[in-house]
Amino acid sequence: MSARESEVLAALGAGLSNAQIARRMQISVRTVEGHVSSLLRKYGVADRQALAARAGGVGAVTLPGDIPGLPRSRTSFVGRRAEVEAVRAALARGRLVTLVGPGGVGKTRLAEVVTTAVAAEYRYGAAFVDLVPVRDGRLGHAVAAVLEVAEHADGQEAVLARLRRGPSVLVLDNCEHLPDAVAEFVERVLAASPATILATSRERLGLSGELVHPVAPLPLGSDAEELFRDRAELAHQAGMCDAATVADLCARLDGLPLAIELAAARSASLGATGLLTGLGDYLRLLAGGRGSVVRHRSLRGVIGWSHDLLTEDERAVFRRLSVFVGDFDLPAVAAVVGVGAAEAADVLGRLVDKSLVQHRDGSWRLLDTIRAFAAERLADEPEHAEVRRRYLRWAADLATDLAVALAGRAGAAGHGEFDAVAGDLRAALTGHEQPDAEAHRLARTLGRLTFARGYLWQAPDWYAQAARCAPDASEAARDLASAADCAQVGNDADRAFELRLAAADRAREAGAGNARAIALAQAVELTGRFPMAFRDEIPFERRRALLAEATAAGDPDDPAVAARLACAAVWTAHPDTLRPEAGLAAAAVAAAHATGDPVLISASLDAVRVAAINDGRVAEWHRIAAERLELLAPLDPHHPEHAVEISDARGLSSLTVVAAADLPAARSTARLISDAELSGDSVYLAASKAVPVLVLSGDLDDAVQLAEDMWAGWQRAGRPRAFFVWLTMPFAVLAHGLRGDRERVAQWRARAAAMGDPASMGWPELDPLITLVDARLALRLGDLDQATELAQRARRQPASSWYRVLARAATVELAVVAGAPSAEADLAAAQADSAGNDWATATLLRAAGRLRGDADALARSAGLWQRMGARFEHEVTVELLAGSKLS
Repeated sequence: MSARESEVLAALGAGLSNAQIARRMQISVRTVEGHVSSLLRKYGVADRQALAARAGGVGAVTLPGDIPGLPRSRTSFVGRRAEVEAVRAALARGRLVTLVGPGGVGKTRLAEVVTTAVAAEYRYGAAFVDLVPVRDGRLGHAVAAVLEVAEHADGQEAVLARLRRGPSVLVLDNCEHLPDAVAEFVERVLAASPATILATSRERLGLSGELVHPVAPLPLGSDAEELFRDRAELAHQAGMCDAATVADLCARLDGLPLAIELAAARSASLGATGLLTGLGDYLRLLAGGRGSVVRHRSLRGVIGWSHDLLTEDERAVFRRLSVFVGDFDLPAVAAVVGVGAAEAADVLGRLVDKSLVQHRDGSWRLLDTIRAFAAERLADEPEHAEVRRRYLRWAADLATDLAVALAGRAGAAGHGEFDAVAGDLRAALTGHEQPDAEAHRLARTLGRLTFARGYLWQAPDWYAQAARCAPDASEAARDLASAADCAQVGNDADRAFELRLAAADRAREAGAGNARAIALAQAVELTGRFPMAFRDEIPFERRRALLAEATAAGDPDDPAVAARLACAAVWTAHPDTLRPEAGLAAAAVAAAHATGDPVLISASLDAVRVAAINDGRVAEWHRIAAERLELLAPLDPHHPEHAVEISDARGLSSLTVVAAADLPAARSTARLISDAELSGDSVYLAASKAVPVLVLSGDLDDAVQLAEDMWAGWQRAGRPRAFFVWLTMPFAVLAHGLRGDRERVAQWRARAAAMGDPASMGWPELDPLITLVDARLALRLGDLDQATELAQRARRQPASSWYRVLARAATVELAVVAGAPSAEADLAAAQADSAGNDWATATLLRAAGRLRGDADALARSAGLWQRMGARFEHEVTVELLAGSKLS
């Protein structure tokens, strides 16, 4: 194995995609694919999952020079060698180490050096998250962005899933302005993963087990003076100050690294005498007692002094730059500061030389403490409002350009561009809650961008803010409709319902009857199609009243209105939810086809799907699910309205292919959900959809691990009402039972019982799934006395039940092995009912082989299991064929 292949294998072990590996190794995706293919051949394994399991022997997964988010300082690191070792030792002793000290003391730089030194010691490497641009409620999103994981709700579930993979170091830099949020986040990380946290802050986090490392100013008489001389050399003034003068300067600056660097930068123009004189004035002006307060005032004094030495044009640019919370480039400066690009470049260069602005990789940035100082100066100027207006206009233009570039992109393309400027786009909207054209344009576009990025819980907020900034009620209604779409994709049905009603109200205010009718019809449809997603079911009387309002508000001759009303009518035809009338469903499909809109067609087909289930036509359900996937394939998953149907179609497809036991299609759908830009699921829901496929495929070890992840994620989310989680519980029981682990079977049965009775939750038709699992486990574990009772349960199940055919086949095989008198008759009846379901057919062939000693039937069963890819069942059947007594 080559060195490059070793790096690729390590990255696979870390769970990175081909695209992520390509970006981090700076090679093409095709090259990565070639290395993966080579590794598959060399290891003789079938897939990436098996290959990733082999990564344990190749060392750390941190790729050369790759620590996501780590600042790349271009100056030397002076002193603190003992401190570096002390912090490394602290990280070896505890999982939470906090570097504490005043602003400008060098906490970030120390953390950078330590992280670089220890990253290779942790199997899953390190990541560095700068919290300066992060505001309340966005901590999880910031960490998720650096780790390059999709996130939902508060952003933390996907982060925890990534960190649970193995030992890693997560650096949280500049925590002081988010003390409560950081403390809560760190507690969750430490409790739920093996990750180690290195934090920097102006105060300790106050958590149990925290090891605090105070970061003091550089010691005088050694490191402080060395730092001054090093930075003065960069300013080409290394020999201009004698040792005594340098010592005096460093003493007056309290050894603070940032203050020393600023002073050294001014040495070129002021000389030793000017430095001492100017600095002395400011120290006398701002001096106080000893301790951290003095150091803080000293730093402020140095910044203020540096500011006062600027020319007028430098001062103007400096204070106007304070509006940026992240990196900025020359076009941004020219647009916001209000000067030409050439002048902006000139002044920026001078500010960089004076250490008031940092320059790296073609962009510029103000340190947080310096930015705060500049912001105070801007707030005192009459130009403040105009600069903020230019900042808003620049952000709106930038967001519009990003949205245009987003069109046609797939996967993670463009994420880096958005992440780099997201902080400024959000900051530019601060305080805008009234009608304003530029704020409206930015808020609406930011809603689209955050939705495309996968921040499903943020997107409705931005669209709602767009509605508040909208120039008229009609535009506000559009924004609220988009907010509702985002909330619906994010599985927040209650919020989506309220947003639909709010959109209808604004449409009425605008005199837009058709828009009002559509919004109300969508609200009704939501309550009927997804009743289990609501905390409390919307009463039938209210749904009927809303439909009547919608009908009265819109023009029935408008095709879109007619289609939406027809679809809503399907879901209000019966007081019980999920009972659409087949004739109304067919009418809704016809109305939708008249519009030619695939979104409307998909919504109407879903009513036909449910009607088919209720009539016991499971094959029809399967066909419609596939039709919806094909119909929606060309649509844009970044568009909220499209994503509503795309997400629903993909999720329901995962149900149908499992119920139909179509394993090839099930694996394809699982990959589709996993790779989708917007699945609409939190981490535990995504896991729930993959577990049944793994169990049926015989990947039992992976299934039980993912089931544990699902259970833990559901617990952390507050144990919400979650249909897909409940559906997966029996499969988790089955996985442990097939592995022969009775103790874990009992544990998972207890967990399922604690979630509630499915009949009381509106899902009585899923009882056959329990019967299927009970029968297969009774056979596997030798509990044959259950055969008669389970056979009776299977006979009582209605034709509309999703898993009836599978349950019937499993109980028949159990009856055969138990020697039940009715086995022969049950087998014949079940065979007549199993056409089209390969899983049931293979099970019944195996039962026939057992009953009659028919080796040909067993061989046919084994071949069918193999073609399906059901490895465990295939192995069991082969054992029987070979004469083994194993079940």
